[in-house]
Amino acid sequence: MKFGIAVFPSKKLQDLANSYRKRYDPHYSLIPPHLTLKEPFDATDDEINKIAKKLGEVAKNAEPFTLRAYKISSFQPVNNVIYMKVDTVPELLNLYETLNKSDFGKESQYSFVPHITIAQKLSNDEHSDVYGSLRMAGVDHEETVDRFHLLYQLENGSWTVYETYRLGGDS
Repeated sequence: MKFGIAVFPSKKLQDLANSYRKRYDPHYSLIPPHLTLKEPFDATDDEINKIAKKLGEVAKNAEPFTLRAYKISSFQPVNNVIYMKVDTVPELLNLYETLNKSDFGKESQYSFVPHITIAQKLSNDEHSDVYGSLRMAGVDHEETVDRFHLLYQLENGSWTVYETYRLGGDS
């Protein structure tokens, strides 16, 4: 089964992200707006039980953090993804680094760029037009994050919460 680890922002930020995603993100119906902490990985039932226990320990030792989305950016020319850039605060970076050790499936193949995707799989022309207008609209949002979620992928490709972990506390 495929698993991943993510943070879901507040409803206010999700609503803003979804106002773009419903038009520009084909994954809109598969998962709510999120900040990925660990890319999808495969695990058996046995493995995920061990990982879930370890995640409880990680959460107890991690601190809540400020999620600040402060600009619209893009991964172009690597790919045509447009996203809300999120500040790399030490608590978020520490959590990401802990979750991307080999104890939790494979290590990340990308460097960490905290973000919430709002558009993807666009043609070059679409990307240019959409990116230009979204950049002008901008984003300025701040909130405190006190939990992360272990997700699993259903047969239809959508993602759902397997377990939720409170930072600095009990899961």
